[in-house]
Amino acid sequence: MRTGGIIAALQVGAGCAFGGFAEMVKQGDVYDAQFKPEAALKYYAPAEKLEPDNAALLVKIARQHVYLMAEQSSKSARLQSGRKAIAYAERAVKLAPNKCESHLALAICLGKLTPLVGNREGVEASRRIKTAAERAVQLDPKNDYAWHLLGRWHQELAQISGVTRGVALVIYGGLPAASYDEAVECFEKAASLNPHRLIHVIELGRTYALMGRKTEASRLLKKGLAMPDTDKDDPETKQRGRATLARLD
Repeated sequence: MRTGGIIAALQVGAGCAFGGFAEMVKQGDVYDAQFKPEAALKYYAPAEKLEPDNAALLVKIARQHVYLMAEQSSKSARLQSGRKAIAYAERAVKLAPNKCESHLALAICLGKLTPLVGNREGVEASRRIKTAAERAVQLDPKNDYAWHLLGRWHQELAQISGVTRGVALVIYGGLPAASYDEAVECFEKAASLNPHRLIHVIELGRTYALMGRKTEASRLLKKGLAMPDTDKDDPETKQRGRATLARLD
């Protein structure tokens, strides 16, 4: 048997061992829901061998590599996981350009990587995040997290000073326009679509804090901090919320 045939046979054998594509994805989903990326990838990885062009699966795999970033002890390892996540999300966008989830995954992955890279790559990533988030909202206006990501983009970019923007214009060709008002609109839309997601409430509160609207900020931050954790990033989100609330006092 030729090498290619041996590899194909091994892939089929792996699929059989886990019960076939659908069963592998189902088992991976169990661990995905528990925020256990390594366990999820044990099922998603062989499933990818069977259906490498399954965009929905690629989105799931990208998410596991994002989760793994938080578990890495070194910056280089986090970068490696982040770049893997982006590569999977980019494949998903190429295969399913009309699916909100593909663009949403790319925006999330780029957002997680941005704090770890240099200025030039960060500026380029910021542009791509805006494009991906806007496309996700366009494809599915009822997706609360798509609105949230667009809000986070406006929130982050609106904090950049005029001097920094001037430097970015000279060196990198400038940054897109952003505003706190746009961030508020996006977070309010996200919260109206899914009022049970604390990240929408806390980031809306943090935006009001940045705008100097302390009363509204305090009310929303306290509301968000009292909500139960449901998503993997909720503890980190609450930490940001508590820090912002402390600065208001």
